[in-house]
Amino acid sequence: MDDQPARYDPAEAEPRWQAAWETRGCFRAGDNAARPKYYVLEMFPYPSGRIHMGHVRNYTMGDVVARYKRARGFSVLHPMGWDAFGLPAENAARDRRVSPAEWTYSNIAAMRGQLKAMGLSLDWARELATCDASYYVHEQRMFLDMLDHDLAYRKEAAVNWDPVDQTVLANEQVIDGRGWRSGAAVEQRQLTQWFFRITAFAEDLLRSLDTLDRWPEKVRLMQKNWIGRSEGLRVRFDLVESDGTLWPEPLEIYTTRGDTLFGASFCAVAPDHPLAATAAARDPAIAAFVEECRRAGTSVATLETAEKKGVETGLSAVHPFVPGRMLPVYVANFILMEYGTGAIFGCPAHDQRDLDFARKYGLPVRLVVAPRDMTPEAMSVGDEAFTEDGVLIHSDFLDGLEVETAKEAVAARLEAQGRGERMVNYRLRDWGVSRQRYWGCPIPVIHCEACGVVPVPRADLPVRLPDDVRFDRPGNPLDHHPTWKHVACPQCSAPARRETDTFDTFVDSSWYFARFCSPHAADQPVERAAADRWMPVDQYIGGVEHAILHLLYSRFFTRAMRQIGYVGLDEPFAGLFTQGMVIHETYRDANGQWLYPEQVATRDGRPVHGDSGAPVTIGPAEKMSKSRCNVVDPEAIIAQYGADTARWFMLADTPPERDSEWTAAGVEGAWRFVQRVWRLIHEVADALPPAGAAGSSTDAGGASLALRQAAHRAIAAVTEDIEAFRFNRGVARIHELVNAIGAAQGAMDGQPAPAVLREALETLVLLIGPLMPHLAEEAWAALGHATLVAETAWPAADPTLVQSGEITIAVQVNGKRRAEVTVPRDAAQGALEQAALALDPVRRAMEGRPARKVIVVPNRIVNVVV
Repeated sequence: MDDQPARYDPAEAEPRWQAAWETRGCFRAGDNAARPKYYVLEMFPYPSGRIHMGHVRNYTMGDVVARYKRARGFSVLHPMGWDAFGLPAENAARDRRVSPAEWTYSNIAAMRGQLKAMGLSLDWARELATCDASYYVHEQRMFLDMLDHDLAYRKEAAVNWDPVDQTVLANEQVIDGRGWRSGAAVEQRQLTQWFFRITAFAEDLLRSLDTLDRWPEKVRLMQKNWIGRSEGLRVRFDLVESDGTLWPEPLEIYTTRGDTLFGASFCAVAPDHPLAATAAARDPAIAAFVEECRRAGTSVATLETAEKKGVETGLSAVHPFVPGRMLPVYVANFILMEYGTGAIFGCPAHDQRDLDFARKYGLPVRLVVAPRDMTPEAMSVGDEAFTEDGVLIHSDFLDGLEVETAKEAVAARLEAQGRGERMVNYRLRDWGVSRQRYWGCPIPVIHCEACGVVPVPRADLPVRLPDDVRFDRPGNPLDHHPTWKHVACPQCSAPARRETDTFDTFVDSSWYFARFCSPHAADQPVERAAADRWMPVDQYIGGVEHAILHLLYSRFFTRAMRQIGYVGLDEPFAGLFTQGMVIHETYRDANGQWLYPEQVATRDGRPVHGDSGAPVTIGPAEKMSKSRCNVVDPEAIIAQYGADTARWFMLADTPPERDSEWTAAGVEGAWRFVQRVWRLIHEVADALPPAGAAGSSTDAGGASLALRQAAHRAIAAVTEDIEAFRFNRGVARIHELVNAIGAAQGAMDGQPAPAVLREALETLVLLIGPLMPHLAEEAWAALGHATLVAETAWPAADPTLVQSGEITIAVQVNGKRRAEVTVPRDAAQGALEQAALALDPVRRAMEGRPARKVIVVPNRIVNVVV
């Protein structure tokens, strides 16, 4: 093949094969009912304008699965879209003096080109962007449906308010008391917000996690903890003023430790509890404390680490079991209104937060639970609360009972007195979806002074965002628009105003996977037949940082869509894989300034600044981020080495669930392997039998048999590894096959037969097809095929060639590996013992001592005990 270049040129080949795939429509999802469906989806990106190495890793993994499943005969849905609403576009519009739409769509165009350059087998005909009215019109329709089904409602609630971005933040977006983007100190405000009733599905969301056996256990546990089911008691404490006057309403608390009631020494309410508001109205000190709490962070992590502080309300709670015991009532900064009733009783001896609080304010610490093997007199509490199991002490009718038995006894006593009842509580709270910003999906309601909140008639949807907004004033541009929000009431025609809040962008990403099933449906969010065909997503791939909110909201939204009638299932993602991050070592100059990798050179084995030659300090490998300059531009890598090299490195370097360190040496190694595969095929292609000629002889022996065995073992191993998401192991198997082919080609005895060599080379090409698709197509053509690898079936392994007659097993001495021995498969135990004891490394390790015992695990290991 003299007309073929000896060196593979990805810059020429990759665009050519991408064009061929597009022309042939290779990746269009078909509706052929005769073929089983497979839906593979990576979490869609925010259109920032540039892909990063995390994208390369994430989408390469999904692409391997998609290409492999097509080759296995599945009809594959592998779509792409854009999570396109959000604050970054508004900030860019303000900073660059362009519209958010212009910024977003130009970024989409740039990233689309970058993703296509990666050779991803995506069905671009199904592309969607959440900022398109053709998408969010259906989001608005579903919101109206949810209103009709009592799954959406409006109420006043305490929120985290970012005074710079001037929008509501979720607790997870408050970091150390500051907004995650602006860095401004977050305030707490009472705002009227729209909510989705996710708590209506709390128990189902929790129980169904047990059915998701193809999800990582850590993700299921994170979701369980977030839903936070607990069984406890609601207890009512009578309240009295300092002058003995009975307070009109009792204080209701929720507790999971009713057994510790006799250890109670105070009660406390959250800063936004109604009792706190009443107390603040009559006491400036309490009002100041509540305001201080509002300015602090409200995330659970922040409250756990903050100093426990409170202020007395002047009220006392009457202990339900101990006559005359009065418990002071505090407003405390570590109580969350959104958990339980927003009020607790404090038992300092058996809760660390309560103990910290009690020590600060000199409150009693009463031991009421002791270890089973310790007398009450021997117990004491220092700086740590006793939170283990035990038996009750100093607790009247509970003394001597186990904790769980005591809980039941307390519940029965309180219920008999009418002072409490058993209840199930969830940490999960309804999803607040209102955001005070422009670049989001408009909430389709109208506010009328006479009629109240009026849904926008479905015939008037979509409610489109206005294009002529300005960002020269703080706050939501929709509030400042001169005309957009002013409309007539649909019911009474009186002047009214539109809702100017837009949806949390989590709403946009909570149903996009369903829209991909029928992205061009005009009259409904998803065609039921298409949803029934493709859903659930068989394999979902994305970062573990989305393990809680995005996945939980998507599970809720799917249930809501089922209740409305759009889909017929509850769980959207049958399989979930969370990949590791891409990391890179960091560099700093003598002044401590971060440097980009391309600014660093090596001289005399030392890292130096490429321009000045000044010394450079190498720091630990961290997640690639612009703030630390340890980023590598995928576009530059693809331009220099080709997409397949980047793909191969991402798959080969590390198990996919772990962090992968990007190194120049690793990329160079991947590039050399690409060229080696090409030379292996190019150098012998002319000497092979024609493509499609009669296959290998099944009775071939010698080097031919060995090569056939290597090829078929590779098929079996790579198939198993892709199915199990062990891509790096599959890469290793392909390396072994390449080595076997290279050794066979160098044999001097005329072996292997040309037909066997063609079979091995074709096997190699088909196995690399999902991983390095451009190189595979180029090599397939070089082998004389007029078809495409993208349309060729996955090779099948011959079981008779996969099974080896010999096996290599490890030999240990006293549990420490010392050698290996190759023996016939299923060799007798005596033969294994004899072979192991004859090995020189084993004999040296035995140091002349006799073998007391030889433990044989057939086909796995021999352990000599001396």
